[in-house]
Order: sequence, then structure tokens, then C-alpha cells
Amino acid sequence: MPRNQQQSRQPPGPAPPPPRIVPSRETLTARRERTTAITQRLAEHYPDAQCSLRFTNPFELLIATILSAQCTDKRVNLVTPALFRRWPTPEKMATASLPELEKAVQTTGFFRAKAKNIHGCCRGLVDRFGGIVPATLTELVSLPGVGRKTANVVLGCAFGLAEGVVVDTHVGRISRRLGLTKATDAVQAERDLIKVVPREHWIAISHWLIEHGRGTCLARRPRCEGCSLAELCPRVGLARPRTGSK
Repeated sequence: MPRNQQQSRQPPGPAPPPPRIVPSRETLTARRERTTAITQRLAEHYPDAQCSLRFTNPFELLIATILSAQCTDKRVNLVTPALFRRWPTPEKMATASLPELEKAVQTTGFFRAKAKNIHGCCRGLVDRFGGIVPATLTELVSLPGVGRKTANVVLGCAFGLAEGVVVDTHVGRISRRLGLTKATDAVQAERDLIKVVPREHWIAISHWLIEHGRGTCLARRPRCEGCSLAELCPRVGLARPRTGSK
């Protein structure tokens, strides 16, 4: 048998890795196009993603978001039902004493600072806004304990207003891995995301990335194999998988 026929019967070598479409230097236009593709994939994989904090009105979401700092949403959801039964409105919560509030939110951590912020926030709502949670970023961040992240959560999830992108731990970490930002500061990361994420996805992308971070793009051991974003991701900060290894 001819030598070339013998070679043709040899088993093929390892399949080449899928092409990566992320260049080492990416223009803003290219990044926007890639981000649009990323949002489409995320929307397909997490169609039911939503805010995991439980609330029935903007006031409850505002307080719950303040409590969520350095605390899991699951823990906050265990605390807020009793909290809102006792003080269901800004007017009632503003009359609570600090020791009472501290005891009520103690298990969420940093409870003294949180109780002080919640009390000051409720006083501000009563004195300046008639007990109504305002629906503008400027007014929300003027309240004690309310930063851009909290304001964006309330505006997006309670009012459906896309004024910014919520950047929490998951969102920041995954955005850096995806090469959508280099910033570790949440405010700068938000600015970078706003430049590339279509505005119609500003609210949803945080929910999608949080779900992706909890189930696939884990902090220590990301599950890159089989990830729906694999060919769209430059894996910033992660070791490249070895190609052709047995």
C-alpha cells in the first residue's frame, strides 16, 4: 500500500481550538459589537433573571439595597419581612430608635452603619420628599446611605428607568474578564459599560451577569468549558487553556 494511503488512515490529531474573535487591541466600535453579541447570548441563557431582593414597592427595595452592602441577598430577604412589618413606611421607620434598628438588621453585618444610614434616609424621605421615594438619580444619591449602585437598583428595578448600570462584585469581575472594562472602581466600570452596552440592556445586563457569575463564571474556578460566552471572552486575568494537550 502506498505510503500516502497509510498516512491517510492514521487517526486525526486533536481538533484546533475554536477561533477567538477578540483581538489583542480592540477598537471601541469592535467592543460595542462584541458586547451586543454578549448581551444576546446572556438574554438567551438567562431569560428569567431578575433582582433577587424581595420587595413590593420602591421604599422596600431602597432599604433592602442599603442592607445588601457586604451581605448576601438571601440574608437580606430573611431580615426584611419582619423589618417592614414593624416599620412599613418611611414615616414609621424614621421614628424608630437607632438601637431598635440596629437590633433588627444586626445579622446583615455592619449593622450600626446600616441602621444610621437607614434612619437618615427615612428622615430625608419624610422631610424632603413627602415620604415618597424619588425617581431621579440626583435626588436618590442625596439621601444618606444611597450611592450610585443603590440608586441604579431602585431606578431600574422599581421604576424601570435605565439611568445607569448596577456594578456589584459579580458584574465588576465578569466585565473585567470579558474585557469590557479594566476598572476595579465601580463608578469607572459603570462608565465603561455604559459606552458599550446598548441602553435597552442597561437594567438587565446586571441581572444576567450576576446569574452568570453565580453559576458559570465563578470567582476562583470559572467553568470556561461549555460557557456560552467562550469565543467572545478574552479571559482577562485567567490562564489560557493548553491546546492540543492529552
